[in-house]
Amino acid sequence: MSNFVDYVKIFCRSGAGGSGSAHFRREKFVAYGGPDGGDGGSGGSVIIRGNSQYWTLIHLKYARHVFAQNGEAGGGSRMSGKSAADQIIEVPLGTVARNAETGEVVGEVTAHGEELVLLKGGRGGLGNWHFKTATNQAPRYAQPGEEGQEGAFILELKVLADVGLVGFPNAGKSTLLSVVSAAKPKIANYAFTTLEPNLGIVEVRDGHSFVMADIPGIIEGAHEGRGIGTRFLRHIERNSVLLFMVPADSDNIAGDYEILLGELRQYNPELLDKERLLAITKCDMVDEEIIAHLKTELPQGIPAYFISSVAMQGITELKDALWSVLNK
Repeated sequence: MSNFVDYVKIFCRSGAGGSGSAHFRREKFVAYGGPDGGDGGSGGSVIIRGNSQYWTLIHLKYARHVFAQNGEAGGGSRMSGKSAADQIIEVPLGTVARNAETGEVVGEVTAHGEELVLLKGGRGGLGNWHFKTATNQAPRYAQPGEEGQEGAFILELKVLADVGLVGFPNAGKSTLLSVVSAAKPKIANYAFTTLEPNLGIVEVRDGHSFVMADIPGIIEGAHEGRGIGTRFLRHIERNSVLLFMVPADSDNIAGDYEILLGELRQYNPELLDKERLLAITKCDMVDEEIIAHLKTELPQGIPAYFISSVAMQGITELKDALWSVLNK
């Protein structure tokens, strides 16, 4: 079973507020002590908090019910009830929360320590001393606490990376990531070797670096959910630059690029606003003459680089180009 979980549905309930107290001061030498009922404590809220140490939502897979405690009731002598602690759900950066019923986005967490309140706890009720007036010196009522809220939420993880690799299965994405970073993705000569995003830190000149994400390959119809389509496309939304990868032995490089572009367009047209580069991979398998011919068949309007991850051919130029685009 995969340890990478990027989608969970959880049911949450915030705590109710404690009720205020309708207490009266009772002391031996005070004949008519006034109202001194304290306020109720607030109920606990349900909050998600970004944690850079988490990479996946797997810790929520078997803990899908999150309930906060109720606040305590107020007491005599104007003693306030204790407020309940908030229920904090730690999530990886890049987590989006949406209402499971309406599909509406509640918010997203993209920074370490950033918090998003899913359900606010109920306020505690006011004690009877708040209701004392000139005409009503002994109010015998206090305010009840507010009810808690409940609801189901979907938490979705969208991987945060600077460069996302876009290509069909077996286009050489994992191999590239393994040679430009210390990441160790699974590599084999068959489709869908990569079933979950792999992140690697790519070092460029002068101690600079950026994050590259190798994401499961696209197949035609990915936007309709074919293969592992929409799950994969979700992760591309967060990448600043998209590096399209087509192998040199492709029958039609420009055609393959258009298919990849079409899948992104149909899933989310805004993805086409991102910077794009094209890498022709596996160039160690072809000679200079074929490469010269391939250059005449490249798609228009996108910078193209001929690389071989195995032979380390064109890798430095590609890294420099990605770095300059990221810093544009």
